Amino acid sequence: MNVSSQSRNSSTDQATDDATTAEAVAAAAQDIGAFIRTQRLSAQVSLRQLAERAGVSNPYLSQIERGLRKPSADVLAQIAKGLRVSAEVLYVRAGILEERPASPVRDALLVDDSISERQKQMLLEIYDSFRRENAKAEEGVDDANADVDNARG
Repeated sequence: MNVSSQSRNSSTDQATDDATTAEAVAAAAQDIGAFIRTQRLSAQVSLRQLAERAGVSNPYLSQIERGLRKPSADVLAQIAKGLRVSAEVLYVRAGILEERPASPVRDALLVDDSISERQKQMLLEIYDSFRRENAKAEEGVDDANADVDNARG
């Protein structure tokens, strides 16, 4: 293969990668927009009311719901506050955060309206750090037990 055809192939590969990335972004925008619309309708809140609560313009919110715009994390947090849902839920739907395994503690924190979103995030971070710490300690105990069993064997 000559240099010219290699160059064309890498350009074609780059264009394909760019198109795939653009399609993924568009799909994510539509998914989060449809999810926001579903949440808004189930809460019986008008587009205008949610736009006011979230501090965004009515046309911008409409574009988000129709998948024409992909909102930033800050805008998602504002929309979550306006819908009275956890920002984490919207972040996961938008692909900003990875989905975490279900937990009764996590679920209870996320639905608690008596604490702010920031307080929820801080508590979840502390909870997750305790779980990671305990998992590491448990692995250490398992490794030590395996070493004892091997020494006996």
